[in-house]
Amino acid sequence: MADTITPAVSDRICKHMNDDHADAVLLYAQKFGDAITATAATMKAIDTDGMDLDAIVDGQNTIVRISFERPLVDAKDAHHVLVDMLKQVKQPS
Repeated sequence: MADTITPAVSDRICKHMNDDHADAVLLYAQKFGDAITATAATMKAIDTDGMDLDAIVDGQNTIVRISFERPLVDAKDAHHVLVDMLKQVKQPS
């Protein structure tokens, strides 16, 4: 299985998300991490079961763990799941 989520792959995904999609990471914390009042968030790690974010919630650094609905298969699967999660957030209520 190519591109399984090793620590190196996790680091690559986190760097990309933090550098290019910081707004999405914040939305993940607010919507899926129940950190509604978060004002910033950084993706620290991603694995097959979920992702760890470091969020600023009410002025305090808070670790937010977000579990995925199903285990991820590989990095490509992570991409699809993260995009789908963002689409869920942006759907009109």
